[in-house]
Amino acid sequence: MTPQTSTKAIIIFDIDGVVRDVSGSYRRAIADTVEYFTTQAYRPTPLDIDQLKSEGVWNNDWEASQELIYRYFETQKQSREQLQLDYSAIVAFFQSRYRGSDPNNFTGYICNEPLLLQPSYLEQLTQAGIAWGFFSGATRASANYVLEKRLGLESPVLIAMEDAPGKPDPTGLFATVRELDNEIEERLAVVYVGDTVADMYTVEKARRLDSARPWIGVGVLPPHVQETAPRSDAYAETLIAAGAAVVLRNVQELTPRQIQDLVSSSAQSVV
Repeated sequence: MTPQTSTKAIIIFDIDGVVRDVSGSYRRAIADTVEYFTTQAYRPTPLDIDQLKSEGVWNNDWEASQELIYRYFETQKQSREQLQLDYSAIVAFFQSRYRGSDPNNFTGYICNEPLLLQPSYLEQLTQAGIAWGFFSGATRASANYVLEKRLGLESPVLIAMEDAPGKPDPTGLFATVRELDNEIEERLAVVYVGDTVADMYTVEKARRLDSARPWIGVGVLPPHVQETAPRSDAYAETLIAAGAAVVLRNVQELTPRQIQDLVSSSAQSVV
């Protein structure tokens, strides 16, 4: 099968919870960090972390860790002003768990993240005339580790933490689209695939700022919520309420045909 000559859509992927399973890495590092800075008094559960992230503004896991620490101490009648947490110390501890203590090599939880898509899926999109790239709140080093070393991609289009404000600010999404848009004459529909409320809010904000093209949010259930049907259903409902057009159990269920259907139905609603 040969690639199509014309590009039909742009699809942009979040990385954590979409391309790789971070339940045993980023989320484990959050729990470790909160537990350490509360002197082992509180270790947040996966549900605690999901509930925080469902607020739509805690995409940065360092900031999420700090917020959970603050909230624990507030239940102990201590104010944020009294605590004056050292954010840089929180980041350093988190990174020692997630990245590892070796400054030159990854040795931490990142090394054991299961992949949620295969390079053959991305090749399938290319063959179908669908341009693709990545916009993630992960650091560039962490994102490149999974994209280039684990998946074997060569210099993929990527906007990472250092390149744009955190989600739900859509600046990074726009920047990713611009890189993919360079050789495309028409303003194609953009599909953003993410696993959090912040991801869906990012699409909503992009749509409000640029109504000249369709913006479609696709939700993916991260593996840690798929252990029970009630948890999966509740998480899916949260993503749909935040703006997801559809919610999938794995990103590779988003086939070129489904992308085409989503784009067609969305285009009809763009004036």
